[in-house]
Amino acid sequence: MNFNLSQIPERTTQPRTSGLTMIMDKGLSINEVHNFMSVGGPHSDVIKLGFGTSFVTPNLKQKLEAYQSYNIPLYFGGTLFEAFLVRGQFDDYVSICKDYGITYMEVSDGSISIPHTEKCGYIEKLAKHFTILSEVGSKDAAHIIPPYKWIELMRAELEAGATYVIAEAREAGNVGIYRGSGEVREGLVQEILTQIPAEKIIWEAPQKAQQLYFLELIGCNVNLGNIPPHEIIALEAMRIGLRGDTFELFLNK
Repeated sequence: MNFNLSQIPERTTQPRTSGLTMIMDKGLSINEVHNFMSVGGPHSDVIKLGFGTSFVTPNLKQKLEAYQSYNIPLYFGGTLFEAFLVRGQFDDYVSICKDYGITYMEVSDGSISIPHTEKCGYIEKLAKHFTILSEVGSKDAAHIIPPYKWIELMRAELEAGATYVIAEAREAGNVGIYRGSGEVREGLVQEILTQIPAEKIIWEAPQKAQQLYFLELIGCNVNLGNIPPHEIIALEAMRIGLRGDTFELFLNK
């Protein structure tokens, strides 16, 4: 840190296993990657090339190499996994990830329906070669999953070999663990936490109010995902009580 300031909560240090910030890259250029990493690198733990953007990104290999030069792990969005899977190209997807030096993989079923035992089978198989982030929850706002089911799915996917489970919210933060307005489904979140360890969940939280909710509930080392690149510094300040929203959160009174 740049200054000596007391009563700052202790953040985990990189490489982190908790307190993760997952960045959603929806189309940064190679130059923008370097610019972003110049300030965001110390606070970024994993990069997601959102949904299917990697399919249409020019100079993809060079962009991945740019991130990899900073030792930041990255992965393709779960929508791309589903796009290959629904077309019967699962093995092609695995080969592509290996060819591009991808070490993380998201296994999701937010856009297509996969029997859960089959999804867990993919997780078990892929966990031998990749660090698996499995996403729970639907991108369809009309598909409401009851809390007991969230817990059942998360537990099974962790047992199948996922390192983390991601609580679905889309890039806008308006489905899954949130209502259409972006408001947190507090009862759902708190019930999940009675059964699933907080350090094993990455909460997709693109909106500031959502980030604040989880910081107040779990603490500065909560795992947060789908963070826009330009918000990384603001989020890190908020994590440690240096933004108005959390200013008094960690002060000893």
